[in-house]
Amino acid sequence: MMDDNNKPKEKDAVSGIETTGHEWDGLKELNNPAPRWWLWIFVLTVIWSAWYWVVYPAWPTLAGWTAGKYGWTQHQELKSSQEEITTLKGKLLERVRTASLEEVRHDPELYEFARAGGAASFKENCAACHGTGAEGRKGYPNLNDDDWLWGGSLEQVYKTIRVGVRSGHPDEHNTQMPSFGRDGVLKPGEMDEVAEYAAHLHEGGTAPQTEASPRGKEIFAANCSACHGKNGEGNPDMGAARLNDEIWLYGGGKEDIYSSVANAHAGVMPTWEGRLPDDTIKELAVYVHSLGGGK
Repeated sequence: MMDDNNKPKEKDAVSGIETTGHEWDGLKELNNPAPRWWLWIFVLTVIWSAWYWVVYPAWPTLAGWTAGKYGWTQHQELKSSQEEITTLKGKLLERVRTASLEEVRHDPELYEFARAGGAASFKENCAACHGTGAEGRKGYPNLNDDDWLWGGSLEQVYKTIRVGVRSGHPDEHNTQMPSFGRDGVLKPGEMDEVAEYAAHLHEGGTAPQTEASPRGKEIFAANCSACHGKNGEGNPDMGAARLNDEIWLYGGGKEDIYSSVANAHAGVMPTWEGRLPDDTIKELAVYVHSLGGGK
């Protein structure tokens, strides 16, 4: 056989196969044919591509693309999947809507569905105040602990979300703590003493007793214990905060306590009844209750 220059092609001395004429640093390229298995795969891929062009969308055209025999598109596939999910979601939502909170709580499938839905709704409606992780901040309760102004049972959490606090709802939660300083109930010295006593309470009784503490205890018993309890244990039925722990909504330092005593805080939480469907409120209650602070 002759090459383009009418020169005989060289044969490799070892294999007896013709070379291509290419050589690199003494290494000569053999003119081996492609493996037969590779050729068969190549042929099959050509056949498969022709079949694909006929069956599925393939070629762009001025009007869009060739639709293919099946008319399949990713949009249709997505729509079909979404319809399945929407149908299943609708069935579960109907079960949440008709089930009691305790029934939801004790149904594993329904509980996980409600909790997932509540987590999504929480980020949309509650995270602005309570934080994305429900960690809260000054004036906005941390929902991950076990300290609840209005009770931490599933039913109590549901009611709080539904009616809100000072929200204008007929059944709203509303505390009646007076502003002892602004209303002239206590003198500045008395407020200072009761603030010192309250600070002693929330430190578990380990803070050093001062001369003011006994007087503060008497003032506390006369003015505060009816709502907050004899030992500062709080009262969820009245929304009276627990004072003998380390969880303080507006700060637990003496100055913070003095400020709360002198000018009672009046935080507002909106009612979600009428703004969110009842099944969504149930899901929110399940989610918040599951955060670790539910009772």
